[in-house]
Amino acid sequence: MSNKLGCKWLSSLASMISIIAMSTFSGTFAPAQAAETVVVRKGFLESSISVADLRSLVETGKVPDGLQSYANLLSSEQRSQIFGALKAKIPLNIVGLSSLLNTRVGTAILADLTTVIPRRDGAGVEALRAALVLGANKPEGLSVLSFIENYPGRRVVVDLDRAFAVLANLNTGFWQTQRFMAAIAPQLGANKAALNLPFDASQAGPNAVQVLKLDLNDTARDRRIPVDVYWSKAATADKPTIVFSHGLGSVRTDLRYLAEHLASHGYVVAALEHPGSNEANTNAAIVGQSRLIAPQEFLNRPKDISFVLDELAKLNKTDVNLQGKIAIDKSMVIGYSFGGAAALSLAGAEMQLGRLKQRCQADLITLSLGEGIQCAAAGLPEERYQLRDQRIKRAIAMNPTTSLLFGETGLSKIEIPTLIVAASADKTTPALVEQIVGFPQIPSPKWLVGFVGATHLSVKDPSTTLDQVGKPSTVITGDEVVGEKAVSIRNYIKAVSLAMAAQMTADADKYAVFLTPDYAQFASTPALPVRLVTEIPPEANAIVKSFMEQNK
Repeated sequence: MSNKLGCKWLSSLASMISIIAMSTFSGTFAPAQAAETVVVRKGFLESSISVADLRSLVETGKVPDGLQSYANLLSSEQRSQIFGALKAKIPLNIVGLSSLLNTRVGTAILADLTTVIPRRDGAGVEALRAALVLGANKPEGLSVLSFIENYPGRRVVVDLDRAFAVLANLNTGFWQTQRFMAAIAPQLGANKAALNLPFDASQAGPNAVQVLKLDLNDTARDRRIPVDVYWSKAATADKPTIVFSHGLGSVRTDLRYLAEHLASHGYVVAALEHPGSNEANTNAAIVGQSRLIAPQEFLNRPKDISFVLDELAKLNKTDVNLQGKIAIDKSMVIGYSFGGAAALSLAGAEMQLGRLKQRCQADLITLSLGEGIQCAAAGLPEERYQLRDQRIKRAIAMNPTTSLLFGETGLSKIEIPTLIVAASADKTTPALVEQIVGFPQIPSPKWLVGFVGATHLSVKDPSTTLDQVGKPSTVITGDEVVGEKAVSIRNYIKAVSLAMAAQMTADADKYAVFLTPDYAQFASTPALPVRLVTEIPPEANAIVKSFMEQNK
């Protein structure tokens, strides 16, 4: 068998280990003997790689003699990718791993992966569990190498054909999106419009922004909710109040640039932090002190926002700076990722969990991270939930999770003008399945913004994406377009969000141009084209339907 195939497998193993680590299982199984050899099998052919040689490669950075024949087949870039994959750490300790991974979801995924790493004794699930848990307990933490070194038995046998089949089906929604984008590429050609813009809506307003920090306590639900209220002297009740909902495992500053922008134009912006699904909760889950996401969080997030609106109504009567300036009954919600789902719920989308509860029982290895997150809602007792808040009159949902959560018709229940943002290279909430397929359900007026080439984190504040530098590229993470590379995306988000808010003011007509396909084309760059539609074009819709029929 070709040595190159063995090396290609090594560079992909990091993706599979990450998938397992995002699953849920528990228990330990102390191996009588740790693996000494990785055996890569293709049909009747086998090729062996010494685990000691892999350890030497990681520790010294030099290719040992036993691996030199493999290294000679690879480019320097490929060698660097394999070296990075072996060294990549998964930030979970043994307690956090056992806690995070203790559900039937993890057991189902492990069972799928036993076909990739077969054992004659039928103990594949237990062996994978042992390698992961014991690998996480090593001083250097869980990595591809610590997983291999702690696999029970003298050999780790990898069925290469099955491995590539599994890898081809990891994050199916992302690959469907890439094929969809290729199919509609001819319809995305540039058509630079000659616009006579009245002003640049992406530029900051003339007003200095101040931040009021609140620490709210919802005693009825036992939730402490930190809130940053951005405002300026130009704030007025003639403009809607805007509330932000962050993504899973994030913080209330993940859209700070946008909060500051809107406040500089006279809007009051409240950015809250959801205590059951913020960064602090995720960090606690990693060390086994909390659940990554409880089913009730799908209900608590929209309720957090409604609670914050209640508290802002009180602030409107008492605060010396903001008294009479907070327009609670004409609010707009902006949600990102998991927060995008909360925004849609508040807009009227109905959670319909029947299909979700069925889908989340099997074939879980094909799911994206966004779909996996939605599967946590399977623990809710009811089939349907309606969380509409009538005070919210407009919604923006950036990279939202929708494919399972809202069922067949839940998005059709939305009652207000809604703008959806999608990114074509989003691995976490793949655009086709999470934003594009459901868009036709949403009643008009509505807008779908597509960033061609953007990723899941592209819309976030640069201060919250610094950790992406040097992240390895896997099937489910990495390759994020952030920071300076995403300036044009953030500028467009500033303009289109300001325009959405302005539609509830006397300046609606002046800002309407920023909600047009022509402005999206105008704001495009060669690296990151922007497209906006109010309906999926018939030719593209036919492709959408074809893709979904093929993948039912």
